Amino acid sequence: MSESLTAVLAIGAVTLGSLHTIAPDHWVPFAALSRAQGWSRGKTMRITAVCGFGHVTVSVLLGVLALVFGLEMLHIVGQRMEAVAGILLIAFGIVYGVLGLRRAAGERFHGHHHHHYDHVHDPGKMTPWALFLLFSADPCVAVIPILFAAAPLGWARTTLVVSAYEAATIATMIVLVVPARAAAHRIHGNWIVRYGDAAAGAVIAAVGLLVTVLGI
Repeated sequence: MSESLTAVLAIGAVTLGSLHTIAPDHWVPFAALSRAQGWSRGKTMRITAVCGFGHVTVSVLLGVLALVFGLEMLHIVGQRMEAVAGILLIAFGIVYGVLGLRRAAGERFHGHHHHHYDHVHDPGKMTPWALFLLFSADPCVAVIPILFAAAPLGWARTTLVVSAYEAATIATMIVLVVPARAAAHRIHGNWIVRYGDAAAGAVIAAVGLLVTVLGI
């Protein structure tokens, strides 16, 4: 009986993990930043995977807190984190875009690539860590009901079910990011070289606004 229930929960975890990742905030920022920063496909996949890991793992930790302290704790913490997640994405996009504009303005003013200016204003120097913190602050609360359902089966089976959810989430993020990155890298022109960071920031802020307004 427990084996059958574990299998059902694992299948449900994979399905839910894949479906919730279709939301554009899970993959569009990586594709946009990959084009702006000139990341290779491998680097884009690695950064996406690490951010996806933080995204789900924080949610699992919230679920463990809920198991220990009750659902009220989960409701308070999870609701507050979800409320600010879209705002953080908007803020990240705006800051990144502004830094990109400042860098473009500096290069235009100097008429060449200026290393000191890049050292101060290059938006790419903090991007991977900022993305990781951003996605870790955005809990994936859909995993928590699955965690509660699996908990009576023991920690080993619960870990298996949660791992299935995490693997499905990360895999789907990568599956969506890779073609989106390829499409973004087909955009050419002098304007994308100079204003690529600003454009990426605008796209990320727009996605943050979209998910905030729609509540997805």
